[in-house]
This record gives sequence, C-alpha cells and structure tokens, in this order.
Amino acid sequence: MPSFTVRKSPGTTRCFTEPLDGLGDAIPLDMVLINGGTFTMGSPAEEPNRDEDEGPQHEVAVPPFFMGRYPVTQAQWRIVVAMPQVSCALEAEPAHFKGANRPVEQVSWYEAVEFCQRLSRYTERDYRLPTEAEWEYACRAGTTTPFHFGETITPEVANYRGTSTYSNGPKGDYREETTPVDHFGIANGWGLCDMHGNVREWCQDHWHSNYEGAPTDGSAWLTDNEGASRVRRGGSWDVVPRICRSAYRFDYYPGNRSYYIGFRVVCRAPTTLQDETR
Repeated sequence: MPSFTVRKSPGTTRCFTEPLDGLGDAIPLDMVLINGGTFTMGSPAEEPNRDEDEGPQHEVAVPPFFMGRYPVTQAQWRIVVAMPQVSCALEAEPAHFKGANRPVEQVSWYEAVEFCQRLSRYTERDYRLPTEAEWEYACRAGTTTPFHFGETITPEVANYRGTSTYSNGPKGDYREETTPVDHFGIANGWGLCDMHGNVREWCQDHWHSNYEGAPTDGSAWLTDNEGASRVRRGGSWDVVPRICRSAYRFDYYPGNRSYYIGFRVVCRAPTTLQDETR
C-alpha cells in the first residue's frame, strides 16, 4: 500500500471575521475570499467509483464570493437563533453531538435558509447557502483530483468512515461522531476546512439527476417545485470515502433533518478585508 503524506504549504488568504457577540472562546465566523474563475464541474469517466449524476463534465464560470472557513458551528448557530425570526422558528440546541465548536446538525434546508436570513438582517450583508457550483469550485480550490488532497484520502485529514478505503488509501479511525471544525488544522489551497467530511452541507440547488442543461455561470439550478429535493455536498463522519469526493452529489428533501447534515454560508464581499498568512 502506498504511503500517504500531507504537505502543508504556507499561503495568504483574504478574509474577514463577522462580529457575532457572545462567542467567547468559540470559533468566530471567518469568511474566506474565493476568487472568481472557471473550472470543470463534475467527475471524469475514469475517476474511481464515480456516479452517473456527476456528469457530463462542463465548464462553469464562477464569480467571486466569500465562504465560511468551516461549517456553521453550534456556538454560531445559538447566537443567530437568538436574533429576530424572519420566516420560521429555530431550535437553539438541535445537534445530536454536542459541542460549541462542532458543526451544527439536525438542521433542515428551510432552517439553514432561516439562519442566513437572520444573519443577513443583523449584518446587512446578503448571507445565503452556496450554489452547488460554488461549493464544488471552492472545495476543489484549483485541483482536478477526487479530493483536494489528491488521489486518495486518509482519516488523518478528514472525519469519515475510516475503516473503509479509496484508491489504495490507508485505513484508520472511524470516529462515529462529528469532530470540532478545527480538529485537523488542515485547509485546502483557498483556506477552507472540513470540505471532505464531518457533515454534509446543504446547497441552494434543486436536485437534478445529471448536468444536462445545468447553468454555466455559477448560479443555482432551480425549478418551479418548491418542495423539490435539494442538493447536499461534502462527506460526513458516517460515510465511506468515495462519498467524500469533490464531485459527489446527494439529494434530500428540504424538510428533513439528520445528524450527518449541516451547512456553511456564503456572502458578497465586504468593503474591508484582512490578509491572513496560514
């Protein structure tokens, strides 16, 4: 079995921190700049364990945006839940696996949207869920391999069912629960963490069984059916590694909740930024 080495390279990330009062020692809401660009969305036919809904591959031009460095944490969720309601009520403590810096889970698509709406009113910025194209573009961070780490994955760098392997990768721990979002101390080339495990993440898009007719401008692919299944992206603590690939897609009814589903937020650029060396 080949060895697996994680190389950490220094880089500079442009970001801003959304000031949420009351976080204390919990992780702040860091928003990382994702520069616009063009990428090939979907997986090639030769990628091991690919599914038909990951094609056909197509070029997508994505405008710049900001994305949360981590999935929304339970501490961040509690603060926003205390803000005035917009469309629906939110439970302050929905997560099955408790911990201030663990991702919030057991949150429906509608509840994730409500979180974004409350945060938008509070900050006067347009927070929302990522589109499916934005999510994959940000996850890949310029890479074309199954994972932004490379051709395979190890439980040393992501939280998934580590007793299973992908493409001759190593076995490891199956933690059977979420981990704090800063657990691994590893980011992709654009400064994002936990893109290949921990919790799956809601996107804006309605589910389509393949990319025939998909938008090529990075926008959400919607239908007239408001009850349609929504797209989820990213792996989670309970899945085998092939499901953690950058191109893998899931569908799920928007009213459903699960202890392996969370979300992260995106927004437009603010007027002031900071440069962070990592």
